[in-house]
Amino acid sequence: MGAQETPEAAGDAGSAPARIGPNAIWRVAEALRDGPGPEALTRVFERAGLAGYLDSLPQEMVDEREVTALHHALRDILGIKEARQIGADAGRRTGDYLLAKRIPRPAQVVLKFLPGFLAGRVLLKAIERNAWTFAGSARFSTQAGTPTRFIIEGSRVCLGVQAPVPLCDFYGATFERLFRELVDSKVRVIEVQCQAMGDPACVFEVRSDGR
Repeated sequence: MGAQETPEAAGDAGSAPARIGPNAIWRVAEALRDGPGPEALTRVFERAGLAGYLDSLPQEMVDEREVTALHHALRDILGIKEARQIGADAGRRTGDYLLAKRIPRPAQVVLKFLPGFLAGRVLLKAIERNAWTFAGSARFSTQAGTPTRFIIEGSRVCLGVQAPVPLCDFYGATFERLFRELVDSKVRVIEVQCQAMGDPACVFEVRSDGR
C-alpha cells in the first residue's frame, strides 16, 4: 500500500505561505545525488515543479509548499521506502550543517559537559526557539521528560498524505543527529505518531534505550 494524496496537499489557499530554510531543499538534493544518482535527482525535482533548482539551489528561505511538493515527488518517483531513506539522509545532513554552521562551537562544548538531562532540556529549548526555520506554518512544540517528545501539527513533509507508516524521517533524523552529538551518542529518535497514519499530530520520542 502506498501513500495517497488528499486535497489539502495543495496548500492553504487564501493565505500567504510560510517559509522554510533552504536546507529542506539542499539536503534532499544532496541525498538524491549521492544515493540513487543524478537521474533520480532530476526526475524528482522535475516532478515537484522545482526544475529551476537543478541549475541553482536556493540561497534564501523557500515557500513551504515547495518542501511539501518535494516530498510528494520523492514518494511518487521512488516509493515510500526509498523516499523515507532519502528523507532520513537529508535530515542527518541538515544536522551536520547545523553543527558546523549554526550552533556556536562554545555552546556545543558546554552542552557536552552538562549532565545529559540538562543538556537535553537546553537543546530542546534551542530547537523550539528556531522552529520557525523548519516548521513553516506547522505548529511545533516539545515535551521534556522521559521520553522527551517533539510534536509537529501540520508537518510539511506528510501534509495531505495518507500512508500506513510514518513519513517524517527528515525531521526525526535531524533531531537524532543533534541529540547524538550534543547529549547522548546512543539515543534514537522515533516517530511514534504521524498525521499520514491518521494521528492528530506527528510525535517524535527521544529514547535513550535505543528501542
